[in-house]
Amino acid sequence: MGNEKTGELATIIDRIRNVPDFPKKGVIYKDITPVLNDPESLQLVSKLLVVPFQGLEVNIIAGIESRGFIFGSHIATHLGAGFVPVRKFGKLPTKKITMEYELEYGKGQLEVHEDAILAGDRVVIHDDLLATGGSARAASELVKKLGGVIVGYSFIIELTYLNGRSVLESDIAVHSLIKV
Repeated sequence: MGNEKTGELATIIDRIRNVPDFPKKGVIYKDITPVLNDPESLQLVSKLLVVPFQGLEVNIIAGIESRGFIFGSHIATHLGAGFVPVRKFGKLPTKKITMEYELEYGKGQLEVHEDAILAGDRVVIHDDLLATGGSARAASELVKKLGGVIVGYSFIIELTYLNGRSVLESDIAVHSLIKV
């Protein structure tokens, strides 16, 4: 997968399943379900995702729907931070703000409640995968609109060939466990 298959990451890398032609022909979906199903891998990923943000006084983890919810809430729990779900369009029940973004296979919209992030909140944006960077960038724009300060990005997998880092702020750290 691009990383050396040694040490702690080898177990995780071996459990990520490639699903060809999902959700569209030509896309290879990185399925983390086998990682979630294995208690050792689940605990290891949770532990490794927290490390870069320890001591940074993070008070909100913004997890992008839907797989970003899983480990985003783990990161929040371990850092003593709150968790904010960044949802797909039409999923939030009260006042919200919306941002459109480009996917590697189309367009999407993300939303967050207007009162979810306060001015000055120190926020880490988490998702399972960094591809083109569109959803992470949209989440970042939502956080900034509400006055939050992005202190980092967190991903399990980064598809380096899609250069998603290039659309994220260059002065904010991007942490990916696995680079493909």
